[in-house]
Amino acid sequence: MINSPVSQGDTDVAIAAARAGAEIMRTRYGQRLARFDKGGGDFATDVDVAAVEAILDVIRAARPRDAIRGEESGRRGPADAVREWLVDPLCGTLNYAVGTMLVAVNVALRDGPAAVADPFGGEVFHTDGDSARVRRDGRDTALEPTAATRLVDVNLDPPFPGAPAFRAVDLLAHPVFRQEFRPRVVSTTLALAWVAAGKRAAYVTDGTGLTESVHFAAGIALCRAAGCVVTAADGGPVGPTGRGLVAAADAETHGLLLSLIREPLDAGPGRRG
Repeated sequence: MINSPVSQGDTDVAIAAARAGAEIMRTRYGQRLARFDKGGGDFATDVDVAAVEAILDVIRAARPRDAIRGEESGRRGPADAVREWLVDPLCGTLNYAVGTMLVAVNVALRDGPAAVADPFGGEVFHTDGDSARVRRDGRDTALEPTAATRLVDVNLDPPFPGAPAFRAVDLLAHPVFRQEFRPRVVSTTLALAWVAAGKRAAYVTDGTGLTESVHFAAGIALCRAAGCVVTAADGGPVGPTGRGLVAAADAETHGLLLSLIREPLDAGPGRRG
């Protein structure tokens, strides 16, 4: 892990950078996109590239001594930088490319402040590392997680490093899950911000190294600062070696989801027909 001493104003930098990326998305929405194949069915667009450059401009102007790692830009900045920003300029590229407005812009200082912008919802979720708020119409409001909606977002995107021990489709098919929750499949970091904001009861995904990921670092930081229960899919800590993620509004919801994830392992083969 990189030790990232937090400077006064880092939260403002994260917010400004996320808003810069969001503005690119709003401006280009509905226009013809150039696609760049990344292999495995994944792709980027010229909007991803334009958004990351707008974000980089904001961070470089404010923090020229910091390094920046972006999904489409790689790592830039001084080789000896002790601070690193993690940037996902367009989380939900496939959604955006087909005209679906469920997308997000993620900007996080490693081990520090973070911001997640919803370009079309007009909200910027942000944290200084201690508290979590949402900026809407120029006003900040504290995020208040709640499981009242009973809506749980489950990420079904490949790859599936946790299989066969953990498969999201097994969780969706579990009878108790169907009884207690209603599934949603957003597959964007916006879902984590919605857990922190009380719009979702929980979010579940497979994956490794999520706290180091440009896709998840900002959302995890938001959930933690808002007081959500955040662990790996096995209940252990989320970190470089942790696998999967369960972020829940409260301990009861988190505990139930973990028990459902573990049950297929404990039940033995043939438990479910």
